[in-house]
Amino acid sequence: MNDSVNINSGGIEKNTFDAIVIGSGISGGWAAKELCDKGLKTLVLERGRDVVHLKDYPTATKNPWDFPHHGRNTLAVEKENPIATRCYAFSEASQHFFVKDKEHPYIQEKPFDWIRGYQVGGKSLLWARAVQRWSKYDFEGPARDGFAVEWPIGYEDLAPWYSHVERFAGVSGNKDGLDTLPDGEFLPPWEMNCVEKDIREKILANYKDRNVIIGRCAHLTKPKEIHLQQGRGRCQARSLCERGCPFGGYFSSNSSTLPWAAKTGNLTLRPHSVVDSIIYDEKKGKAVGVRIIDSESKKAIEYFAKIIFVNAAALNTNLILLNSTSSRFPNGIGNDNGLLGKYICFHNYRGTLSASVDGYQDKYHYGRRPTAVMLPNFRNVHKQETDFLRGYMTFYSASRAGWGHTDEGPQIGGEYKDAISEPGGWGVFMMMQGETIPKESNHVRLSKDHKDDWGIPQLITSVGYDDNDEKILKDFLQQGAEMLEKAGCKNISSSDSKQSPGLDIHEMGGVRMGKDPKTSLLNNWNQLHSCPNVFVTDGSCMTSTGTQNPSLTFMALTARAANHAVEELKKGNL
Repeated sequence: MNDSVNINSGGIEKNTFDAIVIGSGISGGWAAKELCDKGLKTLVLERGRDVVHLKDYPTATKNPWDFPHHGRNTLAVEKENPIATRCYAFSEASQHFFVKDKEHPYIQEKPFDWIRGYQVGGKSLLWARAVQRWSKYDFEGPARDGFAVEWPIGYEDLAPWYSHVERFAGVSGNKDGLDTLPDGEFLPPWEMNCVEKDIREKILANYKDRNVIIGRCAHLTKPKEIHLQQGRGRCQARSLCERGCPFGGYFSSNSSTLPWAAKTGNLTLRPHSVVDSIIYDEKKGKAVGVRIIDSESKKAIEYFAKIIFVNAAALNTNLILLNSTSSRFPNGIGNDNGLLGKYICFHNYRGTLSASVDGYQDKYHYGRRPTAVMLPNFRNVHKQETDFLRGYMTFYSASRAGWGHTDEGPQIGGEYKDAISEPGGWGVFMMMQGETIPKESNHVRLSKDHKDDWGIPQLITSVGYDDNDEKILKDFLQQGAEMLEKAGCKNISSSDSKQSPGLDIHEMGGVRMGKDPKTSLLNNWNQLHSCPNVFVTDGSCMTSTGTQNPSLTFMALTARAANHAVEELKKGNL
């Protein structure tokens, strides 16, 4: 409950702002930028420590031999962090940007790998930086196919905001003219290597319903003036991104939106601020502030504002809203229909394929390109065609180093060193990104018995796969193998990682948008139906997941909602 015991406010006036943003990651950084640009005095609350661009990237320029274990995790670290170490980006060089397993415990009713980054910038320092627009078919899918609820917006509503964030963030890509994956405001694309191009041509020759394009990613291939104004430079293709980029070559809150917001003079950034709850005023009939626990002093402090943006990342946003109880909202703020925390969804990453490729022994590839080759979803796009709902996006990449080398025999001595000094043959790796269908049974809720170190209830995760996910996985493995075979690949092998939900790090839902307050929490502007001065624009707002990487959509939704909030404030509606 939002009582005021042990409150160390320091005076209401001192702690009052025009807007409060909870979270400083990808969507929170965008909320801060837009609100500050429009002149609002904005407080950004971040539960973790401060991380300043350039200054606080301690491993960014280190060589492998500069690390005690050459970048690898020790057995002790792996034993202490069975969840975090499952993430591909968690290493000796980057683990300081990850939440360790003991630092914020949660209860897994079903296995769920919750990967988190608690610091200024959040997971924007760690993300994979793949950015694709949704198409009209993604927004129309739930209404057409009868799952989840109808989206209250469509592609045309978000298209100008996609352009807005693409221009500022910097997105490399090719104009491909596809209605299944709309074009954007692109910097020059990265280039496929010779084997990837060959596979592409053979897939296009054998399938009329499939497209193969170079990946679109938030990397500056050729910075424009707006990027130079941010102090950012060209991507160096180092593929050390999770350490923090000293060049600002990829988009992060730390290198882009937060410094931009700070230059306006309207930003107040407060790290070490664990949000307990949103304060609701019964008499005013709206939210009036946010209650935090200082992570260092453990003191409770209240901050006040006219509008509140909740961008704590999907599951923590659900946690905060569920914990924001009052006489008006006994089950969590905005939760009149009891659906808060339900319909959690994610992306299915379980299927992978690998194969060898003959030829091209006189060719190699240059640098460490930060994106893969993409096949937009080709299943159930325009109508229902299979025995499963929705589909999957496919990614593949080809490389030469290491392929064809054998592990047989002694891995020591002159002959072994001579053998590995020459590149092996070419190989290709393919993976899926499958859409999952939001279900009421997939949910999170607060524990009644366990609290964290800040006195806040721990989160219980109850999220799992279903039969639809298994069918999508099976189809990808079949279709992927068929495509590789028709492309002339050999030694094709498939794998089901059986990884738990969460490791995709694309968790969404729980506070979904919709047209009807009886079946959704947020309206078409990301406002809580029953408390419209609270906006939710991170992954928790998603009604469905689509097959694309979601971060660009979070950014566009946030910029759109922030500008609407400012307009509504000017009109006196909030």
